[in-house]
Amino acid sequence: MKKIERRAFLCLILAGALILGLGVYVVRYVLYGSRWASFAANRHLYNSQGQLSVGRVLDRDGDVLSWADEEGTRHYYENAIVRTATLHAVGDAQGKIGTGALTAFAGQLSGYNLFTGAYSPLGNGNDLYLTIDARLNYMAYQALNGRKGAVGVYNYKTGEILCMMSSPSYDPLNPPEDADTNPAYDGVYLNRFLSGTFPPGSVFKTVTLAGAIENIPDLFSRTWTCTGSTTVGGEAITCPYAHGELDIYGALASSCNGVFAQLAAELGPEQMTRYTQQAGLTSSYSVSGLTSAAGKFDFSGSTGQLGWAGVGQYNDLANPCAIMVYMGAIAQGGKAAVPRLILKTEHPLRLPSLPQWSSQTGTLIESTTAAAMADMMYRNVLDTYGAGRFPNMDICAKSGTAEVGGGNSPHAWFAGFLRNPDAPYAFVVLVENGGSGADVAGSVAATVLDGLVNGY
Repeated sequence: MKKIERRAFLCLILAGALILGLGVYVVRYVLYGSRWASFAANRHLYNSQGQLSVGRVLDRDGDVLSWADEEGTRHYYENAIVRTATLHAVGDAQGKIGTGALTAFAGQLSGYNLFTGAYSPLGNGNDLYLTIDARLNYMAYQALNGRKGAVGVYNYKTGEILCMMSSPSYDPLNPPEDADTNPAYDGVYLNRFLSGTFPPGSVFKTVTLAGAIENIPDLFSRTWTCTGSTTVGGEAITCPYAHGELDIYGALASSCNGVFAQLAAELGPEQMTRYTQQAGLTSSYSVSGLTSAAGKFDFSGSTGQLGWAGVGQYNDLANPCAIMVYMGAIAQGGKAAVPRLILKTEHPLRLPSLPQWSSQTGTLIESTTAAAMADMMYRNVLDTYGAGRFPNMDICAKSGTAEVGGGNSPHAWFAGFLRNPDAPYAFVVLVENGGSGADVAGSVAATVLDGLVNGY
């Protein structure tokens, strides 16, 4: 009898292990089945050159950006500049662009589902509509004019990314043979908007400002005198020129390093860390399954170094996508939609696809603080950047000129948002070694936003 009981107990253990193992498999199948089916070795989906041989990639307006013919050969849009401008969104046939749809969304393009796997009754996969507008990417690429950088524009209510352009880039139909050795293509496979981090310069002053508004009671009644150099913690914090007497509005509009270094020192490292984390600049976003880079900030140094960190220098590194989302949160009273790149998918038999839900961030900034900052950023445009550059736009913005050392020109930033009811867009522009943020990056932003708001 005891032998039977032992055997029965052993059978129960084996049955439990089987059920547990089956459960683990089912969970992993649901989570990762699409990735398994779209593995490049699957010859049902990839041709002999390793190119995805099914599915079409389209922009939000239905322009077909890439497709495969009956032989499985991959084709691209007819215009070479459009192909180049949308490379990091669409991808290349060789799979070197990790954020491109041909690699990142191969499962959706294949027509994969939980019940039939990658089987497609017509054998040609799905139509995948991206949220981007190819014409905006075209305009952004032209405006960058061969310079390295990134341009992003998204709807902070729905999360739809309308423009995602990274440079340098190349024509996927004519990839350069020297891409790995030519300095002009340095980092060409990197999507700078999603995967890069850069010194943010003065666009980070918006974070320092948020902390100051909420913790320094007399902030709006104070005045400062900028002589071009301010001593903070025994270290000289310099400005390009003397700004004279300033209140906090003038300090933001003229982007006075001395004032914001003093504010950062007064807030202290713990508060600066808290507000930077709350702003989402040290976190990653899942953009339709693509993980954005997390920024890095160091407020642990001397008081002088803390001052420089408070103006977006020292060891600060920020991701352009995260900056854009933070701008969207200021526009929308504290929270913004998480960015997404997939608009919809269409089955060959026109079967309905799962809806693409929008999700919201946590509270990146308190609502009253956001409202005050939006008005101050609006005054930036009126007093400094020039509202005439942005016709028919209720625009709030902050420029940044980030010193990078080594004798190189500074990075140029321009970030902000529109408050037009019919144009709820946040944006970010980074021009590596571009010089003046307001002039260089601001001009790129003006071109792209003009096309978006006023027509092409």
